[in-house]
Amino acid sequence: MTNGFSDQMQREMAANHANPRVGQTLVSQSERVRVWQIALAPGERLPFHKHVLDYFWTATRAGKARSHYGDGKVVDMAYAVGDTRHYHFAAGESLYHDLENIGAETLSFVTVEFLASENAPLPL
Repeated sequence: MTNGFSDQMQREMAANHANPRVGQTLVSQSERVRVWQIALAPGERLPFHKHVLDYFWTATRAGKARSHYGDGKVVDMAYAVGDTRHYHFAAGESLYHDLENIGAETLSFVTVEFLASENAPLPL
């Protein structure tokens, strides 16, 4: 294990390093935005993915999640309905992580990416 991550997780990280699918389902895309839906049952994970675009997420169902980050950090969070967080990335910056539902109920989010960001969108 490296950074405390299992060998399987290390392989997934390497395989998904440029994964642009920041949600489970792309529900809408225009020339300005991509809108993603995430609904994770207890124990379900969204695989490692890479954020390069400015974006925000909003929790649409409450729950608990764990994220493993590319730098080895692991963070557990509790979410309430309506919790929202905005992210901005300067040129060359990115965020690489997964998302695992560690709660007892389905956890869901809407994520909106802004295509006119300082970084070019990763191809889907």
